[in-house]
Amino acid sequence: MSTSAKDAFLSSYEREHATTMKVLRAFPPDRIDLRPHPRLKTAKELAWMFAMERMLGTAVLNDALMRLMQGATPPPPQEWEDVLAKVEQTHRDFGDLVRALPDEKLRGTVKFFTGPGTIGDVPCIDFCWFLLFDEIHHRGQFSVYLRLADGKVPSIYGPSGDEPWR
Repeated sequence: MSTSAKDAFLSSYEREHATTMKVLRAFPPDRIDLRPHPRLKTAKELAWMFAMERMLGTAVLNDALMRLMQGATPPPPQEWEDVLAKVEQTHRDFGDLVRALPDEKLRGTVKFFTGPGTIGDVPCIDFCWFLLFDEIHHRGQFSVYLRLADGKVPSIYGPSGDEPWR
């Protein structure tokens, strides 16, 4: 049985998001202002990236990248639970949009960055995978923040020091 490109993406999208939320929920809420280095984001700002990227994805799939770029970036909510709720909401919104996309749109292109200061045509399915891979990348960053905050790092792709598989 063959899986469509959309189904393959959505399966990975849901699975990886569940893992991301496990990592975010493990973070101690009283440490959201942790900034491991002056040039790095705070833990809350880094977590907010998960919501911002899904908002970006929704804008790109709706051909609204330029409109999004003209607006101000919304700041993260003050409360940690509100950040997590927005991450969940934007995840659902983007997933629902992809589920509703006609196959021909998914096989088409979207306007997105193709280099510094350059916007061009990018295959739509590749853009979706880019967003998912970037989530995985930022989740890796966040797991380091979690360790630095003395939180317990859950299993991501295998056992962790805090969640062994014995």
